[in-house]
Amino acid sequence: MNDSPKYQLYDDPLSMFSSMIDDIMAAKHSIYLQTFKFANDDIGKRFRTAFIKKIKEGVKIKVLIDSWGTGVNKSFFCEIIDLGAEVKFFQKIKFSFDIFSRNHRRNHRKLLIIDNNISYIGSSNITTYCLNWRECTIRLTGGIATEFIKIIEEDFKMSNKVYQNKNISTQKISKDGINIIRDVPGTFKQHVRKAYIDAINSAKEEIIIETPYFLPASILRKSIYKAAERGVKIKIITPRHSDLMLFDILRNRYLGKYHQKNIAILLYMPDNLHAKVFLVDNKYFLTGSSNFDYRSMQFMHEINIDGKKKEIINLLKSHLKETIKDCKEFDYEVWKKRSRFLKVNEALLVPFRHLF
Repeated sequence: MNDSPKYQLYDDPLSMFSSMIDDIMAAKHSIYLQTFKFANDDIGKRFRTAFIKKIKEGVKIKVLIDSWGTGVNKSFFCEIIDLGAEVKFFQKIKFSFDIFSRNHRRNHRKLLIIDNNISYIGSSNITTYCLNWRECTIRLTGGIATEFIKIIEEDFKMSNKVYQNKNISTQKISKDGINIIRDVPGTFKQHVRKAYIDAINSAKEEIIIETPYFLPASILRKSIYKAAERGVKIKIITPRHSDLMLFDILRNRYLGKYHQKNIAILLYMPDNLHAKVFLVDNKYFLTGSSNFDYRSMQFMHEINIDGKKKEIINLLKSHLKETIKDCKEFDYEVWKKRSRFLKVNEALLVPFRHLF
């Protein structure tokens, strides 16, 4: 395990889960897991079995799962809880006068930290549901793990609080030449959006955006348009069909406009593309849990890494190259001829664009 590269990228979920389980089974001191979805299926049970073995060996285990996204409850983890593990569910669904906005603030972060040394950060949940999807998760070794643990500990403390000190909980952290960028629900300070805008505005040659849900707010759209107008080559890589049909209908409403601005739209064909990758001029990257849409930037607790680390950029370039092999270019002529029925449905969904 010590001979492993400092940075590894997993875009095949099965390979990623196998690596995670191997690292968990080799753990000596601690395991921290934070995720949006954790399912009661073969993958979820493999993780639970590994946790049971390790806590019996004296390894500290903390698990934080979003109560909206998950498919399990505390009884699923009763054995490791009885053995001393800490398991929390982030902000349980509650009925109140603020029922929608309160319950829509979800923890979408995905982290696995082992022995203060191994970190996984990326797009994938703990479930068999995504086994055929294309994901992007980075495995890192080094001191950045201690920073991720601090963040998970913070999230544990505020897991059932509606409000928090946003200045503290969104401070940028730099370690090992990499920045950790976090967002929490709110419209005033959106750090991930600012990172996107700053990078787009400084782009000279090329911008590549890989995302399952491409529906940027107006300020991001304008930055992308301006970059295209000054000659920057822009590629948007997104699935032909995501796991959210209504989202796809709404997204399609805007694709023609991007095409008219000479922005390339590449549709991933085999299955759902769930990776979140942002690359500018082969010199700057951002990847993690954030989607390129309203909901992610306004309502969700997200976590990403960004920077100019060449080793990670090279991994992301290889990943994107392989993704593009399974893409088809957006067909503008077909889009123009789509039915009136589809156009009406697109328009009807516009007021709900923040919800997907």
